[in-house]
Amino acid sequence: MAVLVTGGLGYIGSHTCVELINAGIDIVVIDNLYNCKKSSYDRIKALVGKDFPFYKVDIRDAEGLQKVFDKEKIDSVIHFAGLKAVGESVEKPLEYFDNNVTGTLVLLDVMRKNGCKKIVFSSSATVYGMKNISPLTEDMEVGGVTNPYGRTKYIIECMLKDISASDSEWSVCLLRYFNPIGAHKSGTMGEDPNGIPNNLLPYIAKVAVGKLEKVNVFGNDYDTPDGTGVRDYIHVVDLAKGHVKAIEKLDTHPGLEVYNLGTGIGYSVLDIIHAFSEACGHEVPFVFAPRRPGDIDICYADPEKAATELGWTAQYDLKKMCEDTWRWQSNNPDGYRG
Repeated sequence: MAVLVTGGLGYIGSHTCVELINAGIDIVVIDNLYNCKKSSYDRIKALVGKDFPFYKVDIRDAEGLQKVFDKEKIDSVIHFAGLKAVGESVEKPLEYFDNNVTGTLVLLDVMRKNGCKKIVFSSSATVYGMKNISPLTEDMEVGGVTNPYGRTKYIIECMLKDISASDSEWSVCLLRYFNPIGAHKSGTMGEDPNGIPNNLLPYIAKVAVGKLEKVNVFGNDYDTPDGTGVRDYIHVVDLAKGHVKAIEKLDTHPGLEVYNLGTGIGYSVLDIIHAFSEACGHEVPFVFAPRRPGDIDICYADPEKAATELGWTAQYDLKKMCEDTWRWQSNNPDGYRG
């Protein structure tokens, strides 16, 4: 039996595929290639030294999904597939609800029809909203989200909670990510956003490699040690290994569980810029810009539950995250298109 990985050629999905295969777990991957390149598939295979089934399928395509279930022996799902840019979600809310929420509904319906009732969902710390005080714990109230992207994550969490409550055969694990950064140590896989990056570290990397002029630091008057926003950054390989632990948990613990995947350490925007400057060997230029609406001062995880119940803790520090990102970016200045 295999794990179906939706969005498995994307940034987090591809690294998770490597860790799943390295752990001896069979996988089947689907991706519509909207946010990634097919060459990611070849790089995963090169790293693990073996092949695995890949299907170009959109999660909204029930017929396409059913064909995959007909061909492959699937007993669980890791669900990454989804649109993920906060700013874009504000401009295109209907597209985000259609892709993320409707797509998940279609996926869950096909899973149910095929007797597949184990799922790990790629959620986000954004579901905690702006009112909870860090460190954030899994038992805090969620739902006070400030953008359509975050609302899709919250709605899907609600869907999965309701499904789990209605049918004891379902095993559901909600993984709330904080800020994934870094790349595979080989330098052959990393984050390759379309167009101008929305997230901080890919933007810094593009500046460092000369693709962009400077980093805009949005706000320097937050209630933090250096005035810039503080966030919990986690190495993507640590995050991927958390999914392996979550899949193993589903096999022995039915019901619903929620876990934060973060380091429990907050780094400021300037901390990240300075650490990346050290990693790449030269200063990364930046300028201060006005705050963005909806940004909070501090956001970081309490990862204790994942440590206790999954046996998972983040292993890599900020230095490693920046070094691996620079290795990926400098080796692949044009990403997977290069």
